[in-house]
Amino acid sequence: MEWLTITALVVTGLMVGFINTLAGGGTIISLSLLMFLGLPPAMANGTNRLAVLFQVFTSSASFRKQGVLDIRKGNILGIPTVIGSLLGAWLAVDINEKIWEKAVAIAMIGMLFFIFVKPAAWLHGNLAMQNKKLSWLQYLLFFLIGIYGGFIHVGVGYFILGAVVLGAGYDLLKANALKVYIVLLYVPFTLAVFMLIGNVNYKYGLIHAVGNVAGAWLASRFAVGWGVNFVKWVLVVVIVILVMQSFGWMDIRGLVRSFLQQA
Repeated sequence: MEWLTITALVVTGLMVGFINTLAGGGTIISLSLLMFLGLPPAMANGTNRLAVLFQVFTSSASFRKQGVLDIRKGNILGIPTVIGSLLGAWLAVDINEKIWEKAVAIAMIGMLFFIFVKPAAWLHGNLAMQNKKLSWLQYLLFFLIGIYGGFIHVGVGYFILGAVVLGAGYDLLKANALKVYIVLLYVPFTLAVFMLIGNVNYKYGLIHAVGNVAGAWLASRFAVGWGVNFVKWVLVVVIVILVMQSFGWMDIRGLVRSFLQQA
């Protein structure tokens, strides 16, 4: 393997781990790079999950060590998410990326609206909602989120953040910790599906994981050290960029390809 390929996998992994831990959507960079390196979409999707597994394990461990991860609530929310993710992973064999990109973009625009219209919900949380027993509608919501996460994973963090903040009453910092932990719970199952159908490039995935781990660790430290407001503005910036990508106003994939070709 050429040194340039190794460098690209590690450096972009660092970016993706940082973005995914603080906000979400970094997977689009991973998929762009892996497809540029010659992997078909389904294999790129599976290979990325190998790196994500190491990423979310690192960030979850860091958030737990810093005392901001609610393991009990994460396990409860993780059950329907895991079940849905298994269904989504089997559907991912025939991925239609463009349709899902547009759906994610619309959802992210809605999230921006709630961030600015209901800022207190994102910054302060609601203790009464946190202690309230989950309804069947919330279980259904996380099941549907699991289907999406198992299917393509791009932007799943935004759905989880929205559901945890607005539906379960957590502030953005603690919601971020729950987000990465819930992903940690379902990713091994979806990765196993991709492994079974032979859609994982282990060499690329493990090298990409090196950067993912470093980025996740840095981001988890920044999130706790700099507070909820910092996470909020990182989230806003990344959402705007990904919406522009989804509607063709910015070409992140093209930028990745151009950078690699010039290098």
